[in-house]
Amino acid sequence: MESKVLDVLDDRTLALGPKPDVTSPYRHFKLTRDADGIAWLLFDRGGASTNTLSSDVMEEFDKVLGELESQRPAGLVIRSAKKSGFIAGADVNEFRGASDASVVETAISRAHAIIDRLEALRVPDVAVIHGFCLGGGLEVALACQSRIAIDGARFGFPEVMLGLHPGLGGTARFTRQVSPVQAMTLMLTGRTIDARRAKALGLVDAIAQERHVKNAVKDAVFGRLKRSRPGVLNTMLNSAPARGFLASRMRREAAKSAPAEHYPAPYGLIDLWEKHGGDKVAMLSNEKTSFAHLMVTPTAQNLIRVFFLRDEMKKLAGSGNKVEHVHVIGAGAMGGDIAAWCAHEGMRVTLADMKPEPIAGAIKRAADLFGKIIRKPTEVRDALDRLAPDMSGEGVRNADLIIEAVPEKLELKQKVYAGLEPKMKESAILATNTSSIPLQDLRTTLQRPERLLGLHFFNPVSRLQLVEVVSHDGNDPALLKEAMAFVGAIDRLPLPVKSSPGFVVNRALTPYMLEAMVMLDERIDQRLIDAAAEKFGMPMGPIELADQVGLDICLDVGDMLRSKFGDLLPPTPAWLREKVAKGELGRKSGKGFYTWKDGRAEKGPLPETGPRVTDEMIDRLVLPMSNVCVACLREGIVDNADVVDGAMIFGTGYAPFRGGPLNYARTRGADDVVSTLRRLAEKFGGRFTPDAGWETFK
Repeated sequence: MESKVLDVLDDRTLALGPKPDVTSPYRHFKLTRDADGIAWLLFDRGGASTNTLSSDVMEEFDKVLGELESQRPAGLVIRSAKKSGFIAGADVNEFRGASDASVVETAISRAHAIIDRLEALRVPDVAVIHGFCLGGGLEVALACQSRIAIDGARFGFPEVMLGLHPGLGGTARFTRQVSPVQAMTLMLTGRTIDARRAKALGLVDAIAQERHVKNAVKDAVFGRLKRSRPGVLNTMLNSAPARGFLASRMRREAAKSAPAEHYPAPYGLIDLWEKHGGDKVAMLSNEKTSFAHLMVTPTAQNLIRVFFLRDEMKKLAGSGNKVEHVHVIGAGAMGGDIAAWCAHEGMRVTLADMKPEPIAGAIKRAADLFGKIIRKPTEVRDALDRLAPDMSGEGVRNADLIIEAVPEKLELKQKVYAGLEPKMKESAILATNTSSIPLQDLRTTLQRPERLLGLHFFNPVSRLQLVEVVSHDGNDPALLKEAMAFVGAIDRLPLPVKSSPGFVVNRALTPYMLEAMVMLDERIDQRLIDAAAEKFGMPMGPIELADQVGLDICLDVGDMLRSKFGDLLPPTPAWLREKVAKGELGRKSGKGFYTWKDGRAEKGPLPETGPRVTDEMIDRLVLPMSNVCVACLREGIVDNADVVDGAMIFGTGYAPFRGGPLNYARTRGADDVVSTLRRLAEKFGGRFTPDAGWETFK
């Protein structure tokens, strides 16, 4: 038993070789040598919790390589001294604002030369990899002769998410080390793989536990480790005829989710491999040019901006979460999925409903979700153990946070609160997941209204990262801080908003969907309306989105917002009420605007001849979203334009490469947006009237 405990402790302690000298000449690296003459180079970026490759880190790496060339140790181990992992990739800060491709190419060429120098080092070297090994980090590892993964390591090239492809030699080295089909798939999707998959692909040579690292390193350095070598199939797949055939297939696959006009990076990578995959030197050279060209595209710069928006919103959450037990009331689609997500993120959850059937359905959906997103069966079981059915509703007595997710009826919610309040702990937070009812209306019957706030999640909860944290003017500020920290603790992004009809996201999204209904009234084909939104870059059109959300919910939210904003919103057509009355609610009922099968809308292709998407159609759908976001800023519902953009991207999937509705307006030019809105108002009505906030919009 004692030896097992010691083994576990050994596996938590990183094997980092001899203790480094405190007087190291390097800021980001520590270089030592063990009794076997093997040098241990520890990557430990100064002043950071994670290793990333910035220009000053790369310059210092170059100096270290110079020292190793002159010392010629028996072998070299490269590993991270950070608990968080090997190297998380390039320092993305250095990508921001790039506008001159030649300047980018000069900088990337310097970094290339350093990685080439590592590859040419006449010393047996091995990368020992724990945690995340991503992007530039994986490119460093690929330049080493051997790679040993610690169990639990993860590998990937996420550059495509930033509108780029690998830029430190990864496109050439990865497609030669493993099957180019597998390598290209991973680079084109940005997906990560675990150590076992990396070993199966031939990306790593061995998987080791920390307590066995020293012996594994000796085996690698002294030639006893069997290295993964590319087989004859790799050579065939990298041949010109195979590349031509496979590249055209890859382009067709990429076009399904990333149109070339919006996302050039996948096509740049495919072109690079198709033209130069058989010649490593040419591919390395052309990779630099292609990477530099992509870096200065609006797509890359906007996606890099989105990367930092996510960081900014994470920081809003703060730290110090106090919530351990969450009690969810209402086991419908939203309540059940919120409960499942909280359990997935380590919370103890009790789920209450008036009937057992919705709870059983929610538990089944949770099991399905956990089976997809959790790798180990024991961890699936643990997550399900944390999610407890609670027909009696007694969980409320011990809960730190109560989330109410019952249907959108004011009287029903107030009745639920009346039963809850006497049972709640003194310190508990009462949160509503309402998407439309202002908190000012909900709090009127409460004994302690300062403890009520909104936590508005978005559907599907497991995929959309945003949670609107809604406050009213009587809230306890400390409580709001706790709610923000809870949102961060369940790996979600908080948007602090003041309570008002529709908050921010639904208020901005409703005119998008209602305008589509007006266009349907004008006899425009619903597939063409969706195609217009998709051409702009939306993940799905407004008609399909209405079906996804549920036509009954769209109707309720539309009615509520129209009662507050009047003619600033398109009218709700009578036929929509009839559809809802007939039970045609969209995806959940199997029929709405489209017929749904296996979770997908059945859409036939548009006719070969006939109307096509016009700029006016696109403007009618998307410009009202920018208009509402400007109004929310002017009214003080939110106070940060960047965070509004983040909210629309992470809460609705608004075209990420556009950088959000406000960034789109800024890029297009506020004057042009305002004059277009005025033109639309003259033609279609006052709902397009530009908000007064445009006068001060920057």
